[in-house]
Amino acid sequence: MAIAEESPQTDTACENAQVTHAPVAYIMSRFPKLTETFVLYEILAAQRVGVPVEVYPLRREKCTTMHKEAEPIVAKAHFSPWLSVAIVLANLQFLLQMPGTYLATWFTLVRANLGSVRYLAGAVLYFPKSVWMSKDMQRRGVTHIHAHFCSHPAATAYIIHRLTGIPYSFTAHGTDLHCDRHMLLEKVADASSVIGISDYNRNLILEECGQQFASKVHVIHCGVDTAKFTPRTSSTSFDEGTGPMVLLCIGTLHEVKGQTYLIQACAKLREQAFDVQCQFIGGGADMEMLQTQCKDLGIEEHVIFWGPRTRDQIVDHLAAADALVTPSVLTKNGQREGIPVVLMEGMASGVPCIGSNLSGIPELLGGQCGLLPNPRDVDSIVDSIKTLYQDAGLRRQFAENGRARVEQEFNLITNAEKLISEFHLSSIATS
Repeated sequence: MAIAEESPQTDTACENAQVTHAPVAYIMSRFPKLTETFVLYEILAAQRVGVPVEVYPLRREKCTTMHKEAEPIVAKAHFSPWLSVAIVLANLQFLLQMPGTYLATWFTLVRANLGSVRYLAGAVLYFPKSVWMSKDMQRRGVTHIHAHFCSHPAATAYIIHRLTGIPYSFTAHGTDLHCDRHMLLEKVADASSVIGISDYNRNLILEECGQQFASKVHVIHCGVDTAKFTPRTSSTSFDEGTGPMVLLCIGTLHEVKGQTYLIQACAKLREQAFDVQCQFIGGGADMEMLQTQCKDLGIEEHVIFWGPRTRDQIVDHLAAADALVTPSVLTKNGQREGIPVVLMEGMASGVPCIGSNLSGIPELLGGQCGLLPNPRDVDSIVDSIKTLYQDAGLRRQFAENGRARVEQEFNLITNAEKLISEFHLSSIATS
């Protein structure tokens, strides 16, 4: 963590001054996004250790459900329209004051993204507001920028760095890295540090960009609040032999999450007289399709769709679950998850977890911390659920091992402090 040295002072005012940090800016695609709890709680963790955070979402998330901790951050976040008088004036100012840098940055964005319609469109659409953010961050004294996702947020940080010199870092998660890597080299080259949420991601970045960047590409896992997510203190009805095995699946209802394969597995298990109940938390475009699938398979009475839930509600659902199942898949267009944070929340809560043998997930669940069926393999998922269903001792072992793994390697506060150590922080004195 780069901290500016303070010059010796002798006057009374300076002797009584308190040293605090200048603000850090966070950039993300949408905010407040209910499913991206890792961004929200990382910001809160940074604030708890004394780092002021200015939040710059590229877009405002339209949501009806919001984590209560997000409310004060949303109230102070710097949302911006696609175009406004302030945005036009900021662009004119940079164009007139530093035309070479302004135009070179623009042309780099276009050139580097020519092979990607999505990224090229993003470069054109987000460039004007990125320039406005440059002006606003200068005005607020921001000394470091951190972007979550190596797609549009990292490109925005790149633009701001080019125009202002403010250093930036970014975190690469899942689909943002695996699906489309246009302009990744430019973003990595200019960043002060690059964070992969897994060894899998770090290796992929270095394979794409070159080993010369090895010293700046680090692994810092996302983390969860182990004080919030704690093991339950009472048995479930399944443990007591009075109810079904509750299989909880949390996440946006989307192809990449693989919920359709869990539903197929649930149907097979019930055909084989295993008393299981599937519960899904989350909303999304696939809701109607998945509900129809349950009806077609004749298991609609044994499946519950709860819709979106806040963190406090998820804590309660985890306390009643016998297993957390996250059957992530690789989609045809290359989308995949990195390491689902919900698995960390389940492990911290002492819930036995079933993931997928995909991307960075084995780094979380490997070593007797959970089960890893193959993606899209319904029979493999069925076998994993049967294994837990029939072995109470193994369920207890996974619960204990999972909690210990999260405490040691996926702790929110510890990992947030590691991330903050990568930021370029400046000290300021306040009387």
